[in-house]
Amino acid sequence: MADAVIEFPSGQIRQRLASAADQRLSGAFLRLRDGWKRDGGLTVQRRCDALDELARLLVKYQQPLVEAVSQDFGHRSPHETRLADIQACLTAIRHTRRHFQRWIRSAEAMAPVSPLSSRVRVERVPAGVVGIVSAWNHPVRLALVPLIAAIAAGNRVLLKPAEETPRTAAMLDRMLSELFEPAEVAVVIGGADMVQAVSRLALDHLLFAGPVAAGRQAMRAASDGLVPITLCTGGQAPAIVAPGFDLDDAAERIAIGKLFNAGQSGMAPDYALVPRGRELEFVDRFERAVTRLYPRLGSNPDYSAIINDAQYERLLSLIDDARRRGACARFINPAGEALEPARRKLAPTLLWQVPDGAAILSQQVSGPILPLLSYTTLEEAVVLVNSRPRPHGLHLFSRRRADVDFVRHHVRAGTMILNEALSPTAPDAVLFGGVGACHGEMGLRTFSRVQPLLEAPRFDLSRLIHPPYGDRIDRLLRWLSVR
Repeated sequence: MADAVIEFPSGQIRQRLASAADQRLSGAFLRLRDGWKRDGGLTVQRRCDALDELARLLVKYQQPLVEAVSQDFGHRSPHETRLADIQACLTAIRHTRRHFQRWIRSAEAMAPVSPLSSRVRVERVPAGVVGIVSAWNHPVRLALVPLIAAIAAGNRVLLKPAEETPRTAAMLDRMLSELFEPAEVAVVIGGADMVQAVSRLALDHLLFAGPVAAGRQAMRAASDGLVPITLCTGGQAPAIVAPGFDLDDAAERIAIGKLFNAGQSGMAPDYALVPRGRELEFVDRFERAVTRLYPRLGSNPDYSAIINDAQYERLLSLIDDARRRGACARFINPAGEALEPARRKLAPTLLWQVPDGAAILSQQVSGPILPLLSYTTLEEAVVLVNSRPRPHGLHLFSRRRADVDFVRHHVRAGTMILNEALSPTAPDAVLFGGVGACHGEMGLRTFSRVQPLLEAPRFDLSRLIHPPYGDRIDRLLRWLSVR
């Protein structure tokens, strides 16, 4: 829908459409807010029913969702969508459904610190009306997994799917409208302007998933209304191949993780560190692994396209920049196909002898390009990782416990994954770079607030504390001081 607005030649028409979008957003938010004021959060029974029904709808809409995602990407492997989007959501629902009543159960906070203390119990209650802005690389999972946590916590939810995947967003809107009343869940569709508009609403909590720059803008907009915000932004995920680790094994595992969804996954390795002198050996073995995994690229249903022209051009410019600076490159095209730019199938590309100033080393790649850096000792590899922005994930390939312990204690990463580059069936906290704020129990905590309940005992010594104080309070203080 955002693309359709851009195609209109008339600025006046665009302004009217933007105004209509603002009105739809305001109307959706007011219905959610009125529902909260009238009925409060969702009942526990409604949460259970909604989660069960959402699982049923995911199965019902599985094929339309797979097709919508593929159309948005130009081509997306159906198996990858089913694995990393549909199945991940079903797994999240089952896990949440099984445990969320225990997660929200009230508990005694602590024993009274003195005889004057009241009994304190802590309850988790819904935050209220919450907003979710999701990202494009896994458009179903990144929208629905936070929604699952928000519903389990009892909230009313305003969901803004990624503008890069409009067909998927429309399908999510259609599916969710079958399950939720407008006062329970609302889906709003639009571009970057809609993200800013959502961020400016008087929400009780906002979760933003997306690039760092857009996250900064959302945080600034939310700060005007003092809206609490959780940022699930991307970052780099290096892979370290430790000395002594089998290079064939490492190359194949990194190839699998790097080329899942053509590298457009949050935990896909952004660069690899290999022992100095073995770079070309790694390049050859990586190419052999790619040839086994993807004997052809252009007509291969398992090899996904790049999401849009802008991302495709960005990736090409990263390769060109590195090569102009002196980097070596190998383009892996096993069948020697002519890959048409219009189809946005980008051949897996290895870069080595990449200088520090290359743009590709300063950002999340989100594509099938893997720069190689070399090191002499594991200590040097750790220094190289720590010299760059803190990684949101780290892949370490080593069989030695000493290596694992050393890297764990010297690199601050959101998640550390041992001897694996990507597992589509891994827990959400891993797939999302270890943020963990959107999923499972941590997700429920994000979308709820702690409400202490103070209960005075039948005989409450605090009732003795009132003016006039005098000797009575002095005696009480002396008695308390020896207890």
